[in-house]
Amino acid sequence: MNDWLKQPNLDSLMRESLMKMTKEEEMEAFHGELSFGTGGMRGIVGPGSNRMNQYVLRRANYGFATYLLRNYEHPSCVIAYDSRHFSTEFAHDSARVLASLGVKVYVFPDIAPTPLLSFAVRYLKASGGIVITASHNPPKYNGYKVYDHEGCQLVPSKVEALVKDISFAPSMFAINPLDWDALVQTKMIEMVSPLVEEAYLTLAKTVSVYPDLTKIIRVMYSPLHGTGGKLASKLLSSLHYPFATVKEQMIPDPEFSTVKSPNPENVEAFNLAVTQAKGEYDLLVATDPDADRIGLGVLHQGKYHFLTGNQTGALLLDYLCTHRYYPGVVFNTIVTSDIGAVIARRHNLKVVSTLTGFKYIGEQAALLEEKQEKYFFGYEESYGYLVSPFVRDKDSLQSMLLIADMANYYAHQGKTLIDRLEEIYQEVGYFHDQLVNIQLEGIEGSSRIGRILDYFRGATLPFAVEMMEDYQTSVRKKGELLEAIALPKENVLKFFLQDGSWFVVRPSGTEPKMKLYLSIRKTTQEEAIVAANHLVKTLMSIIESVK
Repeated sequence: MNDWLKQPNLDSLMRESLMKMTKEEEMEAFHGELSFGTGGMRGIVGPGSNRMNQYVLRRANYGFATYLLRNYEHPSCVIAYDSRHFSTEFAHDSARVLASLGVKVYVFPDIAPTPLLSFAVRYLKASGGIVITASHNPPKYNGYKVYDHEGCQLVPSKVEALVKDISFAPSMFAINPLDWDALVQTKMIEMVSPLVEEAYLTLAKTVSVYPDLTKIIRVMYSPLHGTGGKLASKLLSSLHYPFATVKEQMIPDPEFSTVKSPNPENVEAFNLAVTQAKGEYDLLVATDPDADRIGLGVLHQGKYHFLTGNQTGALLLDYLCTHRYYPGVVFNTIVTSDIGAVIARRHNLKVVSTLTGFKYIGEQAALLEEKQEKYFFGYEESYGYLVSPFVRDKDSLQSMLLIADMANYYAHQGKTLIDRLEEIYQEVGYFHDQLVNIQLEGIEGSSRIGRILDYFRGATLPFAVEMMEDYQTSVRKKGELLEAIALPKENVLKFFLQDGSWFVVRPSGTEPKMKLYLSIRKTTQEEAIVAANHLVKTLMSIIESVK
């Protein structure tokens, strides 16, 4: 900490925060460095080497500029940012660092959704992109995500090269970028043109299957104080959906004041929408702060039913298979429910599973262009979907339009999405999928997550395991038979049980928690829930025993 206090140009607010730190706070803030991982950087905003601040980001940006300059003849980068604390400042400082080193930078003039950034990289033929966001994390967090020229988040092989460039960057206080105004004057920094947004909106509208079908459903939308409000409203208006917004949540607010968590996975995030809808709106739609993920409530028999990410994905895939079919590839992840794969294969579609993280699906979408295959649909259980690959990341705005199109189509048949979901279960079996988040914060929490994974890797478990996949060692083990797994290495374990169920244990890539995923397939809902409860109880008992 003393090294920071000695810096004559240290931000005055940071200096004040440092002076007020307790010993424990100082240890957390300066324990190592906030590292660039497979999901970029994400951390608590504040002074310190292990915190999100402009000085830590300067080394990351210096490294990224080096990476771009080495790989592209005339490198350029697009930068977007969300509504969080210091997002604008971090975005502008990032632009200054890159531009000072010779990378042309396009910066959005206002907060912008992550999928729009992905599109802008492609539209402007840029060499890369940056988004300043911490997605749905608590208000004290912010983050930094990096994209390649395809508009896709960097995959591990590219991250490895970038991390090496960051490691050779000067010390954070030795990086002194040129002034913003001077860089704007020399056109090394430019604002992103409104034409980019217009082009995105034009393409987004094409995901609707029946755009001219009379709109008989009503939609209530919330961006949860984030970036989706403006574009979502434009899209719903242009396609003539009767809709309303949760006005309090249309305000970009870094404190996310009206919700406990700005996460559309949590039903509590819809409390205001439910109150204001008064049962008069057929769909409640919420997008997370950077508008790449979407949650959904469906009015059915006078009550709102909130769908899981797996259920929404299954409905969208079923709808596309039935109403816009062509031979192609469906992408999901190793923690996605099998229901989508069953639906896809019933329609003779190829299914490819990737590791968790939409960057892998974006990468595969790009690779398809080199083959004689077409992208059909991609999704993950954590409420992320990509309908059309003109974006190379999950896109809540595309998804919102296809969800509305689907609900409107079934409404013309006198059905809700819950009705159609029940029909799907009757056709393919009942799937119960569950996610358990185990909060383990700080240095000790991170260490304990590692010990838990190691225990599961070597222990004899109290149930019959048919097969185990260890993505860290890239080995699939079935009895005495060992096979290689052709996926990038990641500290994740997947266990397939003899009754057809499976569960996955993995650390979160963006939050201080461990995640436990499970999927049960039974004949009835009741059977599946009983089996899931028993499995969760057993697994939690094991986890709690590992100290």
